[in-house]
Amino acid sequence: MARHVSYRIATFFLTVLLAVPVWASTDNDASLYERACAACHGDDGRGRSPDEVGFDMPLPDFSDCAFASREPDADWFAVIHEGGPVRAFDRMMPAFGNALSANEIQAVLRHVRTFCTNRDWPRGEFNVPRPIFTEKAFPEDEIVVTAALDSGSETAGEIEVLYEKRIGPRGMVELALPFTYGSDSTNGIGDVALGYKHTVHHDLESGSIVAAGAEVVLPTGDDDGLGQGSTVVEPFVTYGRLLPGDTFVQAEALAEIALGGNTTDEAVLRLAAGKTWTEGPFGRAWTPIAEMLVARDLDGDDRTRIDFVPQVQVSLNTRQHVLLNIGVRIPVDDADGDPQFVVYLLWDWFDGGFFDGWGR
Repeated sequence: MARHVSYRIATFFLTVLLAVPVWASTDNDASLYERACAACHGDDGRGRSPDEVGFDMPLPDFSDCAFASREPDADWFAVIHEGGPVRAFDRMMPAFGNALSANEIQAVLRHVRTFCTNRDWPRGEFNVPRPIFTEKAFPEDEIVVTAALDSGSETAGEIEVLYEKRIGPRGMVELALPFTYGSDSTNGIGDVALGYKHTVHHDLESGSIVAAGAEVVLPTGDDDGLGQGSTVVEPFVTYGRLLPGDTFVQAEALAEIALGGNTTDEAVLRLAAGKTWTEGPFGRAWTPIAEMLVARDLDGDDRTRIDFVPQVQVSLNTRQHVLLNIGVRIPVDDADGDPQFVVYLLWDWFDGGFFDGWGR
């Protein structure tokens, strides 16, 4: 997701100096942090002990890259400016909007970013909103439940539960469990997929990120409408680019290679572009996304299929770690093809429980 905040950011910049505007515009990043934040968070960003600060709420460790690298500056800025309740955190995190200017908040954030010294961790800015089909290059901790409903005369579709777990700075493993349903007897578990993705390049200055990986689809379903009947290997490369104005583009190229059976090999290209708007400066996020899917058979007939998928993702809760996306898959190359309605519910579980963060 996309735009969300870890629960530990709730204590970010808690300090007794809130009401004293002692910072001059000439202060550099480090001295501004030391005067505003070190009383609680320490000069090294690791957080002072409960005995030193006088309360039991755990303070974040800004030097822990697994925590500090995940969120974009925009989310840290929101909590600093508006206080904890802007993301359904504790009111002990006060609002600094009247005590620090926007430039001063950005200066402090620049210094906080220096505490994580391992540059292997991609920054949270690359965790842009997720398209329905195009794989992102950013490694994530998410559970995504996707439902697809065919609009033809025979109602049929699929529900997929996708589990994603980040491994270290750049890696991610995933498990996909599909359930196929239809108007006849084709109901049951489809082909289970296991995958690994690794970020091979990320550069915040240029706004680009690249990942490569592979997925193995196992024939756990049967070939009577529930599965492909053979093991399929899907190597892929995915690319993301950040553009001005909360705009982004994503691309994925993959091959579907069957290991035996009658499954047709394919080459697939997926492209997506979107832009995020928020309700007010820190409110609910809306992201319209346009996605194009191109698949070409590699066995015999060289048929090419093209689908267009307009969609909208919206954050459901205050913490913005539970998201909904609604779209429709429209065949472009087949005038007689039926659209397919697709919706997913995404939970970024690193940022808290599913029922956390729904109020202020």
